[in-house]
Amino acid sequence: MKAKDIEKARKEALMMYEKAQIVLTDSEKANIEIADFGLNDFYNTGLSLVTYVNTKNCCAKEMVLHPYQTCPEHKHAPIKEINYQGKEETFRVRYGKVYLYVEGEAAKKVSGRILDEYYTVFNEIELNPGQQYTLYPNTWHWFQAGKEGAVISEFSTSSYDECDYFTNPNIKRIPTVE
Repeated sequence: MKAKDIEKARKEALMMYEKAQIVLTDSEKANIEIADFGLNDFYNTGLSLVTYVNTKNCCAKEMVLHPYQTCPEHKHAPIKEINYQGKEETFRVRYGKVYLYVEGEAAKKVSGRILDEYYTVFNEIELNPGQQYTLYPNTWHWFQAGKEGAVISEFSTSSYDECDYFTNPNIKRIPTVE
């Protein structure tokens, strides 16, 4: 992504955090990560996030999804070399609506927009403000905001985002700035 586009996305994410009454420090505001997953289509496939803490035991993040924006299908698998069991994570919606898709019986009608052929799990869980869902390690999942966008708190075991597996082989998890 271009630096000017990242700055625009940060400002938009800040507006969403304010709607959800999430208070951030100046340092957190300046360091909001803007992830376009290397697809250069941020408003369809992307995510804005603040990581509060990420230690060997736990991680806490705040994530913003713009209207109908999708975090693509992925899983947090074990990594033997570093004795990592994979990430267990709980999503709690603070603002908006989120459609979370996980392994299991597919919904008869999928509420989210399927962006490409790389989406394979369609067990739909609708999450509204105050609702939460826990995912266990090595579970394929993806999620998408509803029409108002969404703010999601994530509480998890340690996070190694750079090691996530994606069904779309074109995804690069760590953003690059042009």
